[in-house]
Amino acid sequence: MSEPLPTTTRQITLASRPVGEPTPENFALVEVALPDLADDEILVRNTAMSVDPYMRGRMNDVKSYIPPFQLGEPLDGGAVGEVIASRAESLPVGTHVVHGLGWREHAVVGVRHAKPIDPALAPTTAHLGILGMPGLTAYAGLVGVAEMREGDVVFVSGAAGAVGSLAGQLARLMGASRVIGSAGSAEKVERLRTLGFDAAFNYRDRPVRESLREAAPDGIDVYFDNVGGDHLEAAISSMRQRGRIALCGAISAYNETEPVPGPSNLFQAIGKGLTLRGFIVMMYSHLRPEFEQRMAQWLAHDEIVWDETFRDGLESAPTAFIELLAGANTGKMIVRL
Repeated sequence: MSEPLPTTTRQITLASRPVGEPTPENFALVEVALPDLADDEILVRNTAMSVDPYMRGRMNDVKSYIPPFQLGEPLDGGAVGEVIASRAESLPVGTHVVHGLGWREHAVVGVRHAKPIDPALAPTTAHLGILGMPGLTAYAGLVGVAEMREGDVVFVSGAAGAVGSLAGQLARLMGASRVIGSAGSAEKVERLRTLGFDAAFNYRDRPVRESLREAAPDGIDVYFDNVGGDHLEAAISSMRQRGRIALCGAISAYNETEPVPGPSNLFQAIGKGLTLRGFIVMMYSHLRPEFEQRMAQWLAHDEIVWDETFRDGLESAPTAFIELLAGANTGKMIVRL
């Protein structure tokens, strides 16, 4: 006999807007009633959810490429789960799906906003990382933004994170002559070496400019920027002629309360003929079929690996997010529900 369907669920709402670093007090765990399903809707029991750096920007009440989170309303983000009730023929009960209504234990999702996944092909959490937004971000940043070419020397900052660790591996698979990564601990640096990075350094040990110059004495052609700040300035200094920079993130500045000065050496972009191009992954959704085809081949031949850092329980989601911004994760930070 099947279990009765839940009539309520728990979710995390934004209780207040952070000033500087987020704190647990900025979040609230509440219980709410679940609405009845309409046509073409499904009820999903979420099994895992994603926390991502971009969510910090959505906690500010500012206009951006994606609407801010609203006070008193649930946060959202990538999640995977199982359909436990359905009014959509294409997604029957028992289907595993990925969707965008995380930060809650159950979600009512429109059929157009849920994608079926096969748990036999890869763990479902892979669709929050290597097969999901971080994987496509890494691929799009290299292929679509930086226009990486075989033989390029590639530098990736935040290289032990979900996007950075994949960007470095993809650069190697696509023919980079040398791949360099930065991370924030000796353990992460060692992990980068096991992932195939040719060189890696701890940015806390000494100035980034010195470490990068030592790791790439002849300069770099591509910089995949997840950090901004001193990393971006160091990369500009080490760039070769006609180098390309993919501006993916600037996590070093996300919790700042005052404007952060830009690179003091930006003028070098003129004489070197550099390209600095910012992007968000949705700008490159047309690359998803190509990405999925190539990624399937790399995974089938065990040519790429991915790391996951887990926290358990919906109540741990705010702490997981705060820890993510502090660099506590290796690979993708995931909350199991």
